[in-house]
Amino acid sequence: MNKCLNILDLPDELLLIICNKMNIVDVLYSLVNVNQRLDQLVLDPLTIRNLDMTIRTFESVYDQTFSIDDKILSRICDQILCRIYDQINALTIEQYSIKRILHATDYPQLYSLSLINFEGKILDQYLTDDSVLRDLLSEQITHLNIDIKNANRELTEITRKIFVLILSLCKKLTELNFCDLFFERKHWNYISRLTRTSLTSSTLTKLKINLATFADCLFLLNGDFECLTTLIVHVKKKLPKLKYLSFISPDYTDKHDTQVFPFIRRMINLEELKLYLLIDVYDANYIDGIQLYNELLCHMNKLNQFTFNIQTRTYRCYTDINFSSNEDIQRSFIGKDIYKQIDSYINTKSCFRSKCHIYSLPYQFEYLLEINNSFPGGTFHTVRHLEVIDIFPFEHNFFQIISHDIPFIETLRIDNDKPQKYKHYSSTELTMFPYLKRLNLQSAHEDYAEQFLLKKITYLPYLFNLNIKCESLIMITNNFTIDTTYFNSSRVKHLYLNHSLHSENLCQYFPML
Repeated sequence: MNKCLNILDLPDELLLIICNKMNIVDVLYSLVNVNQRLDQLVLDPLTIRNLDMTIRTFESVYDQTFSIDDKILSRICDQILCRIYDQINALTIEQYSIKRILHATDYPQLYSLSLINFEGKILDQYLTDDSVLRDLLSEQITHLNIDIKNANRELTEITRKIFVLILSLCKKLTELNFCDLFFERKHWNYISRLTRTSLTSSTLTKLKINLATFADCLFLLNGDFECLTTLIVHVKKKLPKLKYLSFISPDYTDKHDTQVFPFIRRMINLEELKLYLLIDVYDANYIDGIQLYNELLCHMNKLNQFTFNIQTRTYRCYTDINFSSNEDIQRSFIGKDIYKQIDSYINTKSCFRSKCHIYSLPYQFEYLLEINNSFPGGTFHTVRHLEVIDIFPFEHNFFQIISHDIPFIETLRIDNDKPQKYKHYSSTELTMFPYLKRLNLQSAHEDYAEQFLLKKITYLPYLFNLNIKCESLIMITNNFTIDTTYFNSSRVKHLYLNHSLHSENLCQYFPML
């Protein structure tokens, strides 16, 4: 007779593998106090020194929960934390459990704290009134991660106040990630209304933050951060200690030569630069390797690594410009050691408007914006947010290339009002986007709704958010009469339409709304 396998009969090595596959909260709740052998395995210092007291659950792309069951929380706080408190180096907690966990015991070895999924006002109250948290931040914490739930809906005054509170309270802080823990919920901070004296830290060496405007970036860099060596900012003063800069600005600017490049040139001792820029120029040629070197790179003698993605959108208004060819662009990078492998392509929309895209390889950015039919493909495994735009239609084979070369995208926006010419899909041509959570088709022809929402064409197992025109929905469903099982809509929890739509059958296609 077969017997059920008892987990206690497994060897230690296999038990450790199983524990590593489980969430640490489940491990502590299920396996501690079973017997001495399990306690030794589970409560090993290497296992519990980085304690994550959250369980992340997706309701939709922007609606996530991190809380753990109250029964589980009580058992861990009452029976387990008192056994491991002096071995915890890093702790991750969320809004509803912070008080019970922090007040359960002391944490003498704690130096890293992550505060996850907090409402702004609640976090402000804790930072202001909770003496246990304030003592930890002022006396122990060197690494701090902040995540504010629905941060972009919070009052900017609250998030600004929290940022300043952290800088003033944390006397030993060396690394701070402020509201940039999760790709799908970045918060764009407005800090230029603060006083300059409030932006000060004598210990901070690394800061990661998203800023709403270039003015906010300049304002931040005029703060007093005397030890800052690494700044990761997604958007005049020399910073001689700054060695690493990641500058990401996903909006077009025509100030690259008067503001952006002069701003970066002030960092005279940069050793590594990551640069993401979308540039508008008028009656001028594309940005190429020669211009980049002469206007920017030659001013930084210690730079040894340059990673970039630059798109130039040119407008011919009053002069007759002979635009560079793609071969000219690629030749412009030859002969300078700072340039490693690069790629480029040019897309000409008309005799008055053209676009050139240059980027270093391997590609290392989360964003890939405004690519078009001229996109040559390649390996883009870091990209999570993709936008495609063209005045010529995107055919099925274009999206097959995208799914193969950019396999991990989580958000996709399509801007193209031209119908597809070739719609002969075969059963062997199923396009796969296994990680896509948000799809925006508001600026897309109805053919692209068919391309992405019909299961026989595209596989979208985790589509949570859909932005689409009512007309497109009505067309592809034949006014909501086609079998609902044919569509990638059963898991959509947030539907955004261009106007109100009244149909008794709508919920059959979107049962999770």
